[in-house]
Amino acid sequence: MNPILVAHGTRKAHGVTMIGDLAERVGDVLGVRVRTAFVDVLGPTPADVLRAVPGPAVLVPAFLASGYHVRTDIPAHVAASRHPDVIVTDPLGPSAQLVRVMTDRLVESDWRPSDSVVMASAGTSDPGALRDLRVTAALLSAAIGRRVEMAYAATGEPRVADVVDRLRSRGARRVVVASYLLADGLFQDRLRASGADVVTDPLGTHPGVVRLIASRFRRARLPVAA
Repeated sequence: MNPILVAHGTRKAHGVTMIGDLAERVGDVLGVRVRTAFVDVLGPTPADVLRAVPGPAVLVPAFLASGYHVRTDIPAHVAASRHPDVIVTDPLGPSAQLVRVMTDRLVESDWRPSDSVVMASAGTSDPGALRDLRVTAALLSAAIGRRVEMAYAATGEPRVADVVDRLRSRGARRVVVASYLLADGLFQDRLRASGADVVTDPLGTHPGVVRLIASRFRRARLPVAA
C-alpha cells in the first residue's frame, strides 16, 4: 500500500511543514512512508504523486468536510493519473475524534466554561460540506455544554470577526474562537485577527488527528484483504 495524504496547500511555510510533520507521524504509526500531495497553491498534486508510485495506493483527503476539493478535485486528479489501483477514503470530518481534538485545544488555550465559543472553519459553498460543519458544531456544543456559534474565515457568511462583534454586543465577557482548521496558514491568521480574546491552535499534529488518519489508511484496505 502506498499511503498518500492529500491536503489543500498554503503559501505559509509553517503550514506546509505542519502537513509534512503530520504525514511523518502517521507514517511512524503505520510503519511505512506517507507521501503528501496538495490540490491547490503548491505541489506536488495527487496526480503527480500517483504517477510516481507503483502498486496500490490509498488517498486520505486531509479535509474536515466533504466539499469541492473532496468531491471534484481529488477524483479528477485520480482520473488524470491513470493509476489502476487507487482507493480514496472519506475525509477526516465530521468525526467525534476531531471534536475531542478541538476540545483539547480549548482546554490548552485556557478556555472557561462561561466563555462564548465560535467554531471557525474555512467555509464552503457546498451544501453537503455545510451539513458536515453543522454536525461538527452540534457535537462540539454537546461536548462543552454550551451553544457554539459557527463562522467562516473565507467562504460564506457570517465571517468570524462579525460573530465575535455580535457576541460582544450581546454582553459576552470573553469570546473564544475554536479553530476548525487542519494547519496554520492564511485562514488561521484571519482567526487571530478576528478580535477574539482567545484563538485556539489548528488541529495540526494532535495525536487524535494522527490516530484518525492512520485509521483511515488501515481501514481502506480491509475489504481487499478480506
